[in-house]
Amino acid sequence: MSITRRRSAIGIGVVAAVLVAGLLPGWWCGRDADNWFRGDPALARGLAEELVAFQAEDDRRRAAGAEGLTGMWGLLEHQMTALGLSQVSLAHPQWRERYAPIATRAAAKSLLPAMRAEFTSAWHGEDGLAVPGSPNGHAYLSYPALALGMARLIDPDFPADLAAQHDMLIAAYERRLLAAPTALLDTFPGEAYPTDVAAVAAAIAVHGRATGTDHTAVLTHWARQVRATQIDRDTGLIIQRMGVDGRAHDAPRASGTGLAAYFAGFADRALARELALALFGQERTVLGFSGIHEYGEGHDGPGDMDSGPVLLGVSVSATGFALAPARAFDHPETFTRLYRTTNLLGLPLRSGDRLRFATGGVIGNALLLAFLTSGPELAP
Repeated sequence: MSITRRRSAIGIGVVAAVLVAGLLPGWWCGRDADNWFRGDPALARGLAEELVAFQAEDDRRRAAGAEGLTGMWGLLEHQMTALGLSQVSLAHPQWRERYAPIATRAAAKSLLPAMRAEFTSAWHGEDGLAVPGSPNGHAYLSYPALALGMARLIDPDFPADLAAQHDMLIAAYERRLLAAPTALLDTFPGEAYPTDVAAVAAAIAVHGRATGTDHTAVLTHWARQVRATQIDRDTGLIIQRMGVDGRAHDAPRASGTGLAAYFAGFADRALARELALALFGQERTVLGFSGIHEYGEGHDGPGDMDSGPVLLGVSVSATGFALAPARAFDHPETFTRLYRTTNLLGLPLRSGDRLRFATGGVIGNALLLAFLTSGPELAP
C-alpha cells in the first residue's frame, strides 16, 4: 500500500471512529424514546408495575408499624404514583381495574400527617387539612388534592370519606384563589411558589372533571394572573418564589417552569403551551443529548431542592420535568434529546415485566412515570 493510500485509510478510520463515538451513545440512549413518545404499552406498564410493587411493599411496612417515606419526598412519591397510574389507566382503560385502587391508596397516603409535618411546623402548628377555613394558603396540599382528583377520576369505588376531604380542599382553594388579587397562595408563611399554585389550579380543574363542577371563574382568574404577575417578561419563565403581593423573591427558573407547565396542562392548555415554549428556549444540546439550563438570561445561582444538581448551568430536575410538555405538546425531537440524557443518567433496567430507572430511586421512577406518560387527555 502506498503512503498516500495508507494515510487515506487512516483518515477514513479516524473519521469513522469519531462518527461512531459521536453517534452511537445517542442512538443507544435514545432507542426507547420514540416508543415512550408514542405511548408504548409495554414500557408504560413496565414502569407502572415497578411502582405497584413499591406501593405493595410500602403497605406491608406500614402494616408492620414502620413509617415509610415521609415529608415532602413521601408526599411527592405518593402523589406522582397516583398521577402516573391514573394517566396510564386513562391511556389504556383495560388496566384501570388493576391500577385504580392502587392510585387511590397512594393518593390517600399523600394525606398522612407525616407527609405535611414540616409544613404544619412552619405554620406554627396550623394543619392546613384540619383548618379548611384558614385564610392562609397552605398551597402544598395541592399535591395530595391533585392526586385525589386523578384517582377519583378513574376509580369507580373511590371512598366517600376521601371524596369529602377532596371536596373540602378544593372548596378552600377556590375561595382562597378568588380572594387573592395576584392568584398567589403561600406554601410557607410569606413564601409563594407559582409552581405549587399551578398544582392548585390543576387540582381544581381535575376536581371539575371528576365531579362535573364548573370551576371556570377561578381557573380564568388564575391563568390571567399567571400571565400578569408570575411570569418574567424577559424570559417567559415562571419566577421561582414570590410574595403573595407579587414581588419576586427569586429568579425566573426552568425547574419551576417545567413542573408548572406539567400542572398547567391539566387546567389551561394554552398557558401550559406558553410555559413549555419558554422552557424549551432553555435547552442546551451536545451530541444529541439535551439538558435544560436552570436560570433565565441575566440570572444565575446555585442548585437547590427544586433544581436538583446544577451542572454547567443545567438542571437535572428541569431536564426531567421538560419531558412532560415535550410529549404533551408534540415536540418529538426535543423529547428524544431529553430522553437520551434521562436514559444516560437514569440507567433503565428491566426485570421480568418491570422497568425501573436505577439511579432515581422510587421518587425518580414515580416522577418519570408521570412525565413520560403525560398527555393532553385532561386539558380543556
